[in-house]
Amino acid sequence: MPITDILERNCKLYGNDSCLVEINPEIKETRRVTWKEYDLIEPNPVTHYRREITWSVFNEKANRFANLLIQRGVKKGDKVAILLMNCLEWLPIYFGILKTGALAVPLNFRYASDEIEYCLNLAEVDVLVFGPEFIGRVEEIAESITKNRLLFFVGDSCPSFAEDYNSLTANCSSQTPMVALTDADDAAIYFSSGTTGFPKAILHNHESLMHSCKVEQNHHGQTKQDVFLCIPPLYHTGAKMHWFGSFLEGAKSVLLKGTKPEFILDAVSKEKCTIVWLLVPWAQDILDAIDRGDVKLEDYDLCQWRLMHIGAQPVPQSLIQRWKKMFPHHQYDTNYGLSESIGPGCVHLGVENIHKVGAIGKAGYGWQVKIVDESGAIVEKGAVGELAVKGPGVMTCYYHDEQATKEVLRDGWLYTGDMAQEDEDGFIFLVDRKKDVVISGGENIYPVQIEDFLRTHDKIKDVAVIGIPDKRLGEITAAIIEIKEGMTSTAEEISGFCMKLPKYKRPRKIIFADIPRNPTGKIEKPKLRQKYGGASLVAAQNKS
Repeated sequence: MPITDILERNCKLYGNDSCLVEINPEIKETRRVTWKEYDLIEPNPVTHYRREITWSVFNEKANRFANLLIQRGVKKGDKVAILLMNCLEWLPIYFGILKTGALAVPLNFRYASDEIEYCLNLAEVDVLVFGPEFIGRVEEIAESITKNRLLFFVGDSCPSFAEDYNSLTANCSSQTPMVALTDADDAAIYFSSGTTGFPKAILHNHESLMHSCKVEQNHHGQTKQDVFLCIPPLYHTGAKMHWFGSFLEGAKSVLLKGTKPEFILDAVSKEKCTIVWLLVPWAQDILDAIDRGDVKLEDYDLCQWRLMHIGAQPVPQSLIQRWKKMFPHHQYDTNYGLSESIGPGCVHLGVENIHKVGAIGKAGYGWQVKIVDESGAIVEKGAVGELAVKGPGVMTCYYHDEQATKEVLRDGWLYTGDMAQEDEDGFIFLVDRKKDVVISGGENIYPVQIEDFLRTHDKIKDVAVIGIPDKRLGEITAAIIEIKEGMTSTAEEISGFCMKLPKYKRPRKIIFADIPRNPTGKIEKPKLRQKYGGASLVAAQNKS
């Protein structure tokens, strides 16, 4: 069934129940408003740090936007792009697009003007919906992108080159538009993270979206009583598809705008959140803040928090071991996925497999997996090969890129580009990205293995290992290391620590610097290779 049917059902069954809450702690701090005081104030949807809507309002807003689009000539198969920060409007707009039969096209909020224009053209977008944070970027390209497109602005003080979403939708019908949808209909275009250049457009149908709902709910057992805390950006499949599990059950979710440890713990405490999906840096920041005494757990009511899960990147074993010591009652899980496989869950550890921390797990609900060599043959257990996945959530194609599609889709299998190995119990361990493997003197070196080892050092907050050019060996490994706040280290200290590694795995260069990550937590290794790989070998620096 099309995913829009779930929203209609939730409206009928749970119309008066809260479904979405938006919290902006930064506004809270500026206005010095307490939660107790808030209850005595007439809600102001523009300035208050907390906003809330019910399922009936959600559905009404989706219908109003759908009917506006239809009035303006948007039809089945057209594309509508969303360029918004996380907010209460985001998901109703997304579902409004789907209700017209058009394709939703979420855009990364970090895109520069040229990247926005590139993605609009690549996906053949007919309508752009954008928020106040993007006025400057959109204005730079407004003359070229408005020739054949509608622009709707969500917020106050609509710029002259766009139309006001709020006033227009207020005058539209709140009735569900009569557009027939099927599982096979195209539903959305997502973009790859762009870590290897300009992003690719990933096409999914309604079957993919519905399957992601079922996968998430099957893996984490969401009920109507659960409350999901969503922090990552909604343009990314990971955040939205984890939310889909709560959506399927008609459960409440909280959109938190801010990643500071005190913001996260406060939201969990005040909103009674039971499920929290974190990226590795945020989980690490919480543990470090507790260790430093910057936050005190006794200040928060966290007894209802039952599940912490992590995805979007390799998860260090040492981090989860620390987390379980701090929060022994928590269930823990990790999910592996790609935007090409409609986000998380095609490989899944499972809360019952905490003893296998470090593995990404086994095939997820409704999925098949295999590990293959260069010829496509399945490798023996323990051998390293490329991970391939198959299931109802695999993308239709890379939109308008037949060659790229052929490279990754073969006989229904999606070749992920990730190197992995399977242990004797059938659990899969991620070794590294195929493109990130360092070949030094003919030896394959997998940076993730070195990174996992280095993260066990008490002073290291984050680390990225890359290959840099070497005349003799072709490449050598360099470890870019970010030291924890208030601590110092030296290249000699780190090199001494690495003596526990086999000689060929020891980093040849130690560089102290910040680790760049994209909004979904992935290390931006192309940036590091560009910065450190193109120049002569950089002398190791001491962290001061």
